[in-house]
Amino acid sequence: MDEEKKRPGFAGLRVLTLESRRAVEMAKLISNYGGEPIIAPSMREVPLESNKGALEFATALFDGSFDFVIFLTGVGTRALTRVVETAYSRERFVDALKSVQVIARGPKPLAALKELGVTVALSVPEPNTWRDLLRSLDERKDSLPLAGRRVAVQEYGASNLELLHGLEGRGAQVTRVPVYQWALPEDTGPLRNAVELLAKGQIDVILFTTSIQAVHLMQMAADMNLADAVRQRAALVAVGSIGPVTSEELRAQGLPPDFEPSHPKMGFLVKEAAEQCSAILRQKRN
Repeated sequence: MDEEKKRPGFAGLRVLTLESRRAVEMAKLISNYGGEPIIAPSMREVPLESNKGALEFATALFDGSFDFVIFLTGVGTRALTRVVETAYSRERFVDALKSVQVIARGPKPLAALKELGVTVALSVPEPNTWRDLLRSLDERKDSLPLAGRRVAVQEYGASNLELLHGLEGRGAQVTRVPVYQWALPEDTGPLRNAVELLAKGQIDVILFTTSIQAVHLMQMAADMNLADAVRQRAALVAVGSIGPVTSEELRAQGLPPDFEPSHPKMGFLVKEAAEQCSAILRQKRN
């Protein structure tokens, strides 16, 4: 029973969550810390209509056409494996990966690769951004040189042009491997409502748990001709970001975050938002 009692923190503030898959869980956390949750699912994961690119990657990998394969996400690593298994055996895919230098951008793709039994040549340290990936490669340029190397990059959602250009600028021949993409939710009503509430100054806290949420929020705001209003009002709102990758996108969208949690977990994000939001709002609104 005690766990169900509302904890002090948000004190009735209106807290916007753009979470989709875990919207109910997020709303309950916000309520438990005394907030009024505003739920606006902002995204859905959509498999590519054609798996042609992923299967072409597998064929090229089997033919020895790559020197490096970079895995950016755990979900994407597993999805790519499932796609390849529609045409080839998992054993053949794993054996092919063992013949190249495999790089994991952080713990999630690393865990997915361990499930496959694939050893990585490099695991990018926290906070696992594209800059950390390039920096790690620069530090290992003697053992993992990029110049003249053929590099495949497993993508997640939109392409990370900065990463692709950074690899190419270091002399790599880069091949994109799109595995899945993010789309707006089928019902955009709640997201449109959130944009209107933001533009009217009727939101106190926004919590972002992935970078695509920021992209889709501002895409919807632009479609509604409210992008400038949302950015202006966001300057008076406490903006929480799950971690550095999301924070980077928030800045690019003109929604600079006020804080990141001590651990990149949803529970920590809500708890620490409840603890910090009053001070953030006092500072921004005064």
